[in-house]
Formats: sequence, structure tokens, C-alpha cells
Amino acid sequence: MTLIKKKSSLKTRFIVLALTHLLLSCTENLPEEKQVATSNPDEIIEIYLKNGAWKHNYLTREWGEWIDKGLEKDSTIAYLWQQKAMPLWKKRKYELALKYYNNAVKYNRERYLSRRGFLKCIFQKEYASALIDFNTYKKEYGYTYEQDHSIEFWIAICHLQLNEYNKALNVLKNEIESQEIEYGVGWVHYLDRFYLGIIYYELENYKSAIIEFDKVLSEYSTFSDVQYYKSICLNRLGKKEKAKQLIIDGTLNYTKGNTFTEGSVNYEPYPYQVTWEWGNASSRIKHL
Repeated sequence: MTLIKKKSSLKTRFIVLALTHLLLSCTENLPEEKQVATSNPDEIIEIYLKNGAWKHNYLTREWGEWIDKGLEKDSTIAYLWQQKAMPLWKKRKYELALKYYNNAVKYNRERYLSRRGFLKCIFQKEYASALIDFNTYKKEYGYTYEQDHSIEFWIAICHLQLNEYNKALNVLKNEIESQEIEYGVGWVHYLDRFYLGIIYYELENYKSAIIEFDKVLSEYSTFSDVQYYKSICLNRLGKKEKAKQLIIDGTLNYTKGNTFTEGSVNYEPYPYQVTWEWGNASSRIKHL
């Protein structure tokens, strides 16, 4: 009886060892991604972004497939949601992009809330909604920058695009003055002054607009968009010859590519960026 038990025990151990060896062998032969069993966010990003999605162009199918695999491991990683949404903004699939980006905000609110406001402002053109994001961020976290511009700059742009010119003026003028006091006149970005000039232009304060446009041109002398709007202001003030020459200069600078230098203009025009209007510039000269 004892001998039978020993033989049974040995047989059981042999079966267990054989099964263990078989399982290990199968695991070794699986593709690398199938062996991943981690919940560490840094490791997931390393595997599925750095060694996965980022080895492909962001407009390819593989980009999204790798990110989806990462999200299967951990759907709370905000950076994966941001990377999943990114190509969709650039394809102008805004509704879908926002759906995924909302998850980035959900899982890392401080990092992505004001950024969502920027995307709504420049890409989606949803200015009222962008204002909510910017003002909510300020209330919860305070001051920040997006794309080298302060949150106050973006708030002013939203008001400008909603034709709330006085609100835009108060926000941007105060922001520029604060920057000048804290960091000096040279610190202020030329686009801040460009949009302050645009606000004055919309308020029909053409002299103040020209003052701001001249400040921009002292830094970026071939900025065709500034020349375009300054020429309109000069014409409104009766300075037709100067306006005519500026349109000629601006048209030449536009053909040379001297326009907005913001990275996002490769995908979306900025508010008041002059594009097709230059096609009418030559006819405008005849009427000046």
C-alpha cells in the first residue's frame, strides 16, 4: 500500500513539473508585449509609448493601437489619453479629440485643464468653453503659461473672439503692464502687443493701435500681419500714401513667409492671422 502511494505521489509531481515546463516554454515564445504584466505607469509609458507608439508616425494606425494597449494595462494614465487625442486635434476631428482629452484632464487636472482651454481656443474655436477652462484653472491653481503665453493672454484672446473688446482690453493691458513692471519691457511677447493693437483697432482707437503695432514692428520688422492692420488704421486716419506703401511692403513680406511664428499655425490659423486677405491687397491699393 505504501509503495502504491509513493508511485502515485511521484506521478503527480512529474505531471506538475511537466505542466510547469510547458507553461514556461509557451510564455518564452509569446511576443514581448504579451509578457508584460505591470501596473507601473512609468513602465507602461516606456513599453507602449517610447518603444511602441513613438516608433511610428502619429498619423498612423499603429500609433493608436500601441496607446490602446497601454490603456488596457492602466486607463488612468493621463499622458496616454493626451497622446491618443493629439493626432485627432491635428486631423481636425475635434469632437473625438476632446472626448479623449477630457480623460487626460480627469486623471491629471492640474496638468491638462488649461491646456484644454488652449486647444478649445486655437483648434476648436470654442471660446466661451475655453474661458470656462481658463478661469477654472486660475481659481483652482493660479497663474500658468500655455505655448509661451500667459493664461491671461489666452483669456483676452477668447474675449476678443467673442467681440467683448473692453473685457479683452482690460485683461491684456493689465497683463502687459504687469509683465513690464516685473520683468521689463523687453520681456513682453510681440504677439501680446499685436493683439492689444487689434483690440484698439476693433474699438476704432486707431492711434493707440498704431502705437502697439509699431512696438511689434520694432521687434519683428517684416511681420506682414501687423503691416496689414496698420495700413488699415493709417487709411482710416487719412494717411493714404503711407497706408498704400505699407500694403505693398506687407504683401512682399507675406510672400516671403513672414507671418505668425507660433508652432500651432502649421495646423490652425490664429485669430486675425491674415491669409486669403492678401489676395485682395492689390485691389485695395487702387482704392487708397
